Amino acid sequence: MPEPSILDYIKEMLTPWKKRTIDLARLEEQSEPAAGVTVESTMVDEALDDELLAGKGQRDRHGFPWQVAGAIILGVVGQRFLEPPDQKVSLAVLFYLLAVIMLGYGLWQKKWEIPAKMEESSDWEDAPIRWKRIFLAVPFMLAAFLFFGGNRFNFLNVSLWIIALILTVSGFFIPRKPASPGFWLRMKGIFSRSGFSIRINPGVWLGIALVVLALFFRFGQLGEIPGEMFSDHAEKLMDVMDVLNGQTSIFFPRNTGREAIQMYLTAFISKAAGTGISFMSLKLGTALAGFLTLPFIYLLAKEIGGKRLGVIAFFLAAIAYWPNVISRVGLRFPLYPLFVAPMMYFLVKGLKNKDRNQFIWAGLSLGLGLHGYSPIRIVPFVVVILLAVFLLFPAAKGKRQQVLLALIILAVVSFVIFIPLLRYTLEDPQMFAYRAFTRLGTTERDFPGSPVTIFFQNLWKSMVMFFYKNGNIWVHSVTDRPALDIVSAVFLLFGGFICLWRTIRQRSWVDAILLLSVPLFMLPSILSLAFPEENPSLNRSGAAIIPVFIIAAVGMETLFTSMIKGMKSLSGKAAAYVLIGLVLMGSILQNHNLVFVQYKKQFDSGAWNTSQMGEVIRGFAASTGTFDTAYVVPVAYWVDTRLVGINAGMPAKDYALWPESFGETLQETRAKLFLLKGDDNQDLDILLGYYPDAAVYLYDQELDGKDFYIVYVPPTR
Repeated sequence: MPEPSILDYIKEMLTPWKKRTIDLARLEEQSEPAAGVTVESTMVDEALDDELLAGKGQRDRHGFPWQVAGAIILGVVGQRFLEPPDQKVSLAVLFYLLAVIMLGYGLWQKKWEIPAKMEESSDWEDAPIRWKRIFLAVPFMLAAFLFFGGNRFNFLNVSLWIIALILTVSGFFIPRKPASPGFWLRMKGIFSRSGFSIRINPGVWLGIALVVLALFFRFGQLGEIPGEMFSDHAEKLMDVMDVLNGQTSIFFPRNTGREAIQMYLTAFISKAAGTGISFMSLKLGTALAGFLTLPFIYLLAKEIGGKRLGVIAFFLAAIAYWPNVISRVGLRFPLYPLFVAPMMYFLVKGLKNKDRNQFIWAGLSLGLGLHGYSPIRIVPFVVVILLAVFLLFPAAKGKRQQVLLALIILAVVSFVIFIPLLRYTLEDPQMFAYRAFTRLGTTERDFPGSPVTIFFQNLWKSMVMFFYKNGNIWVHSVTDRPALDIVSAVFLLFGGFICLWRTIRQRSWVDAILLLSVPLFMLPSILSLAFPEENPSLNRSGAAIIPVFIIAAVGMETLFTSMIKGMKSLSGKAAAYVLIGLVLMGSILQNHNLVFVQYKKQFDSGAWNTSQMGEVIRGFAASTGTFDTAYVVPVAYWVDTRLVGINAGMPAKDYALWPESFGETLQETRAKLFLLKGDDNQDLDILLGYYPDAAVYLYDQELDGKDFYIVYVPPTR
């Protein structure tokens, strides 16, 4: 009879009405090694027995793991003191310090088991490069570069570009026979039988549950959260209209410049989903980008520590408020982690398995990402740094030439995909670099202090934002609170401790890369030297989501596993599972509150209610008036009148009418509608001077400062 798994045990715990078949005490007795048999442990504490316990005898490994449970409780209490509005930093530091001491004591007492480092392949596969194809790709690259002039995609330059990419990839690619039958062959085998059955094991049910949970957090109440657009959305939708009108730009210079992927994605969604030029089209695209990042977080974590680590990392990233908020706002923010996640996965997998093909996929991911969101421009430098760090570890001994070749392959593939943007950069370098240099340099204003001092201040603020304050930008964060929920923050600290331990004691390069990639991926925010008040920012630090939640998953898996293994009795293990369930449920509930309650309330308070104005105009046009005889009277720091038109269903119309133009409407005999800010009494008096018989209504909005006047002028003969 095969040995039961932990899933079998959990199933028995959840079905107490069924007969017990698993006796843990008996299983543990059977698992003791026979005399003379050597058992190789997969845990680091087994390897450290001789060092830590030499001459002191073996300590009891069983009993209640109060060191682990105590560390978790102390950490939670410490992080609770950093929750707004009353943050007590000194108390938080004290409790966190006690938690780390408790963890260290648990490690010494062998109650805390640190997993072994990742296993790796030993040798690189030596396969020749097809140089003829690489050389043949060069003229296609040059031709594509030349024909990408004028900042336009067209059939000719895109065809040349794709041919160059195919030749480049095929020149580097190592063809292999699949180790197992492909998906379609397996499906063909299932349905070609005379009878077939599909068995769904508990792991599949768990996966389905996690996907449903992720879909809920990414897409639930998407129409209401967030509920209003602001000027950046108007600029995006104008670019989308340009695409739909046949203007196939490589780079969109409107509003200081934007890369192309979101514009084409939104244009496709507006047609495919029937949502048109709307806020929902933008939000569907970015929420989808946020959701598609999760499988690569799972795969990367699985590559590092196995399926269980992957599942935990997926869970933490799926429910977390940080990635959910930047995915919902309808701007390009989630495109940064969307492309960095597969790039990191293929990079780590390539280094682990010594597989050249993985660097091709990493290059494709990076190259596509460069057409997404500008902070990813830092990633080519990050890749070089991470591979340089890998070369410092014993795993790279004798393989440095292969690593250098892998870096060249990654760079060449990503360069080919970057060619359209390269041509635009050479045509208009100032526009391409404008947005970055306004933050990094003095294009818009001088540095408010020493750049070196500002850099280190920004670095510190970014490193503590997970536990303390994630910035004051209401558009994409709940302001002045930690970037993580209490549970994720605690396990991020513990996971960082574990990764640091394995880096030092086990010479684990992957842990070093995980730790180092956090500040490196946050550099687009840290390097905001001219505007340090914009740091930290959740959007420009978006790719740090990937290592942050994997490190937190390392901490959660390690401590939870240590707690469960420390319990001998079934009741003790049941208590451990209950505690774990409560911790996970607490994380879900807090993140739900942050996204669906706090962020919604904050965003609604900050954004102007242009959707309500658009609704009023639609109602006017459907009754006694027309879309052409409605107007919005602008004032400083009020609504973007283009957004009123978009919400009214007239995305190409700007409804602005300045007071000095009121007289021009006198010739219009049809019914007219004017919308004015609720406290703009001066312009209201001027308007009533032209139309003394107009009907005036106050649209009373429940949020302070969001009222507006509706002035109705009936038709005249």
